[in-house]
Amino acid sequence: MRRPHLCLIAATAIVPRLIVLVHERDRILTAFTDKSDDFAQTFVQHGTFGFVPGEPSAYTQPLYGFFLVPIYWIFGRTWWSVGGAQILVATITALLVYAIGARVMSQRAGIVAAVLATLNPYLVWHDVHLNREVLDQLVAAALILCTLIAADRRSVASAAAAGIYAGLAILGNVRLALIPVVVAAYLLIRSRRNWVAPFAVVVAAAVVVIPWAVRNRAEVGCFALTTDGRALWKANNDQTYHLLAEGKWIDDVKDPPGHPYPNPEEARDLYRLNGKKIHVDECANQAYYQHKAWVFVRDHPGEKTRLAAQAVRMEWDPRTTASATDSGHGAIRNLAQPLYTSFLYALGLIGLFVAPGRFVALAAAVLVYQTAAAMVFVGATRYRVATDFLIALLAATALDWALTRWRKRA
Repeated sequence: MRRPHLCLIAATAIVPRLIVLVHERDRILTAFTDKSDDFAQTFVQHGTFGFVPGEPSAYTQPLYGFFLVPIYWIFGRTWWSVGGAQILVATITALLVYAIGARVMSQRAGIVAAVLATLNPYLVWHDVHLNREVLDQLVAAALILCTLIAADRRSVASAAAAGIYAGLAILGNVRLALIPVVVAAYLLIRSRRNWVAPFAVVVAAAVVVIPWAVRNRAEVGCFALTTDGRALWKANNDQTYHLLAEGKWIDDVKDPPGHPYPNPEEARDLYRLNGKKIHVDECANQAYYQHKAWVFVRDHPGEKTRLAAQAVRMEWDPRTTASATDSGHGAIRNLAQPLYTSFLYALGLIGLFVAPGRFVALAAAVLVYQTAAAMVFVGATRYRVATDFLIALLAATALDWALTRWRKRA
């Protein structure tokens, strides 16, 4: 075997996930599922990308739904087709993490980083379930690798590729709407104020994202990335802090009394119950909840500050924080995950001082942005894990640095 280290990385990603997939096969399609699963099923069965046949929707980010559609179309909606595809995605992600580490640090650091990142106990469990974070990780790793290549080579083509992945990241998670700006700013600083590559990032990201917004204008009624303004309100109202403090999730927030619009999920549940279709004005729904969220922030700045601080704690808590599609229980969740994450954090902090500055700057920029996004919305383990590989890369650099120093002394 010419490159046994790649086989090692692939096996490290595949084997534990296969074990979890077989163990969880009866729950893969029934528990911890993402809204995109409903969208994909409706599209395959009826040709409508939404909850209800004939009612196009923009009530979720589209990337994961588009990922599921060909799987359901070709192989059917089965535990093995979904799990197998997502294990493949997790494996490719691990190989990309290796490529980043080998490029920026050393081959040894790349191997260690890939193994550390893919053996995250939360991800080993979470990656095989119907959740979009498995795709978010892949896109994020590809984005980081292309950005580093663009900066090192002064390559406009690589910058455009980074922009494409930034656009895909937005279609996977609207919280990343400004990530092309972060990447562009990094390239601008690295290229000594050469505007071509940063401009290519922003343009390429726009080319990826705009067709989806145009589709929403044509089929849903408004130029938007998502019409789920209710999620923003659920993260910004006077119920949220206490519910999250009790270990509950924002889905436990109760709608304001007399709210005028049924939401798309309520329309879906009604259709499943008796086949009755209700047209939901998603644009009006979005505007209503967004307005309530902004009014809350404007009128209660102190409470919003408390929520922002709580979000940061939840985002970076080594323990697994609750969320709507939180999978994994028992020893993995309560013991292995906190120990793993604490170990990663400790080494990652050392890595900040010994890793190459060009990587530290990019990793720090992305992680700071993720933290700021959590302060605006809400923090949770599932939102952080997509970029945990950056911390794994810093941790691997710290281990590689320590081993090199020990060998020199020996």
